[in-house]
Amino acid sequence: MIKDRTTPMPSTFHSFALVGRDTDIRVADSMRTLAAHLSSRGGKVLVDENGTADFGTTRVTPLDPKTFADQANLLIAIGGDGTMLFASRLVVGRNVPLLGVNRGRLGFLTDVSPDDMLERLDDVLAGNFTEDRRSLLEARLMRNGRALATLTALNDVVVQKWETGRMLDFETWIDGQYVNTHGADGLIVASATGSTAYALSCGGPIVQPRLGAVVLVPISPHTLSDRPIVVPGDASIELRLMERADTRAQVLCDGTLLGELEPGDRLQVAGSRDQVTLIHPPGYDYFRLLRSKLHWGRGGYDGPPASLPPAER
Repeated sequence: MIKDRTTPMPSTFHSFALVGRDTDIRVADSMRTLAAHLSSRGGKVLVDENGTADFGTTRVTPLDPKTFADQANLLIAIGGDGTMLFASRLVVGRNVPLLGVNRGRLGFLTDVSPDDMLERLDDVLAGNFTEDRRSLLEARLMRNGRALATLTALNDVVVQKWETGRMLDFETWIDGQYVNTHGADGLIVASATGSTAYALSCGGPIVQPRLGAVVLVPISPHTLSDRPIVVPGDASIELRLMERADTRAQVLCDGTLLGELEPGDRLQVAGSRDQVTLIHPPGYDYFRLLRSKLHWGRGGYDGPPASLPPAER
C-alpha cells in the first residue's frame, strides 16, 4: 500500500541510524555530511560501532547495527540496493522506516540522489514525504517434516545449484497443486519489489509494487517453454528438490544464506506478515525511476510526450 503523508509520523524523527559500507569513500563522505546536518538540527545520529568513517567533531553514537531499530526512528541507507536490503533486515518486525541515498549503480530502492540529499532529507523532516509499504517473503527450509531455518526477504528467495556443473531437477507446487517439473540452474521467487532485481535479468516481468504479486522465474531452464509465471501475493509456494547424481543446491534470501537444499527437502515460500516501510521525498515517480534506470525512450529522452496536456504530463 502506498499512502501520501503531509504530516510527520506519530513519532517525530529525532534519532537517525546511518547504514552503509563506509570503506567506500563516496559512502563515507555522504555519511559525514548527513551526520553533520542532522546533528546541527538537534538529531541523535547512530553509526556502526565497527565502522571506519571519521566524523570529526560531529557527535555520533556508535552502536551494534542489530540494535539500531531499538533507538532510531528513521534508518538512512547510503549505498546501493544491497545496502537497502541489509537495512531492511534490521527493521523487520519494527515500525522503523527506511530512506535510501543512492551511492550504488542502479538504485531501484535507494532513490535519493547524493547531490540533493540534504534538501530531500529536510523535506522528510518537515513531514513532506510518501510512505511506501513493501511486502516481504518468508522462506522456510523443511527436512523430514521439521523446519531447519526461516528467513524473510524483501527482494527474492533464490534456489541455485552449488558446487556442481549439473543442473537441478525440482518440482514446484502452488497452494498444494502441482505446477511443473523443472530442469534448470535454479529458481527465483521474487516479490514485486524484487521483480526489478535478479528476476529481471533472468527474463522475469516488471511488477508494480502496489500489485503485491509474486514472480517465479527459472534460472537458465533446460527447455525454452519453461517460462516465468506470476501468482498472487498470498500464494503458498513449495519447491521440492529431486534425486539426481551430484545434486547440490543452496537457498539464499536477499543474498543471505538460508541453508543447503538436499534431495527430499522442501522449500516453502509465502508472504510474510511483516512489511518494510520505505520513505520517498516529494516527486517520487516509480515509472520515471524505471525510465531512468532502464534507459527507456529514444535518445535518452526522459519525460512525458509533448502531445499530452500539461495536466497529464
